[in-house]
Amino acid sequence: MQTKQQNKNPITNLEIIYFAGGCLWGVQEYMKHLPGVAATEAGRANGLNTTTEGSYDGYAECVKVTFCPSAVNVVELIGYFFEIIDPYSINQQGQDVGEKYRTGVYSKQDSHLKIATQYIASRDDTDKVVVEILQLRNYVKSDEEHQERLTRFPNDYCHIPKKVLHKYKSD
Repeated sequence: MQTKQQNKNPITNLEIIYFAGGCLWGVQEYMKHLPGVAATEAGRANGLNTTTEGSYDGYAECVKVTFCPSAVNVVELIGYFFEIIDPYSINQQGQDVGEKYRTGVYSKQDSHLKIATQYIASRDDTDKVVVEILQLRNYVKSDEEHQERLTRFPNDYCHIPKKVLHKYKSD
């Protein structure tokens, strides 16, 4: 049985950016199929504390996206991200309501944040967009039950319509 061949040269210079777009299950399912994305991880960003004891005060549900910038750039990733969010909604995506469902782009790299800010500023609707663009202060990986959730349970609720959710999935 033949499997997908990995590139003989290891992918180098990978970068990481974090996207909060409502429920992390759908965001992870969507982002992992994008060209140039090497890995995704469900988590929570920029909370008030860094505990993993079940208290996620102030955190945004997000997906850590590891990508190869020679295959996909930050502008393209943000463009993909905007396909799955309502950028005008504060603390809500679909039926998910609350601060943890806010939209945001987070990174430890100032260049990513500058690009995200420029992306939003270049839009015709820039004055209506409420996506926060912030330095990543802290990040907590979600429990295993949340990792790849829609891959394992494809009929679970997701605010992203199925035809959009798998728009970039290759069989």
